[in-house]
Amino acid sequence: MIKNNDGGQLNQTSWWGVATFFRCSLEDDLSETDIALIGVPHSSGNGTTERDQHLGPRAVRNVSGEYRRFHKEFKISPWDACRISDVGDVSLPHAMNNDVTIKDIEAWYHDIDTAGVCPVSIGGDHSITLPILRALAGPQSKTTNEPLAVLHFDAHHDSYGVEDVGAKHFLGNYEWAGAWGKIMGDEGLVNPEKVIQIGMRGHGYTENDGIESHRLGYRVIDKDEFDEMGTDAVVAEIRERIGDTPLYITFDMDVLDTTVAPGVSNLEPGYPGMTMIEAMRVLQGLRGLNVIGADVVCLMPTKDNPNNITSINASIIMFEQISLIADRLGANQ
Repeated sequence: MIKNNDGGQLNQTSWWGVATFFRCSLEDDLSETDIALIGVPHSSGNGTTERDQHLGPRAVRNVSGEYRRFHKEFKISPWDACRISDVGDVSLPHAMNNDVTIKDIEAWYHDIDTAGVCPVSIGGDHSITLPILRALAGPQSKTTNEPLAVLHFDAHHDSYGVEDVGAKHFLGNYEWAGAWGKIMGDEGLVNPEKVIQIGMRGHGYTENDGIESHRLGYRVIDKDEFDEMGTDAVVAEIRERIGDTPLYITFDMDVLDTTVAPGVSNLEPGYPGMTMIEAMRVLQGLRGLNVIGADVVCLMPTKDNPNNITSINASIIMFEQISLIADRLGANQ
């Protein structure tokens, strides 16, 4: 073997060695991991021609090494607070068949749940959140014995039903990226009073846009209301609603303004989206809550700027999610 004789300096660079999430070690043994960083390279659940979200995990691995940082606000190094590993990508042998793949993803995350590990995932389209929630909150789950709280950042409600698409499926997909938010409520995976959707903006697809979210009892804070309330008030309401209920965070990159996240699968231009500082301030405001898992979805690197700004911002959001969990786990050790 050729050894690295540089005193370990190369190990600290973002461009040297095998690309992993945040330069974490690759780990097959879940018993050696507290937080599992997981790629879910799936894009057949979007229901449109925007199909390159499966390239998201590879893109974040390539850029996230530069963001192995110390968290200034929390004053912690998440990498030292607990054991964080890149556990690879979910095996997707039926990748072109969404409804079968959803079952494959759920089965994969059952192993994560059984091991008692907190997953932070990068997709992939937004259909991946449903099977993850089924594994973490379904009847066989060991993570929690109660419905989860969910904080959902998105430009779209993703709770579209029959009245929105005119059929029980969308282009052949039943458990597609625009319906997972409805299905999780119908299946009782979440406590609807503790589901908060943030950032919806722009013209809806029909006059019924968002009707299922309201029917299910979710709290919807669209971008207009977010601007009126301000970040501090939004954080206060989130904390009051969620309390100590186990919380899952799902972050669709299209909630961000197109100027800072152009490489997403369903751009929502015309109306300003959230800034990165607004998104980070909301996430940082969740410190101390019982965050048990998170994901970042709908990154589409083939549409990104040459400087990879969307992938870089996805890694920053992922870093904030990791830090929330690491801070909680470190405080409990």
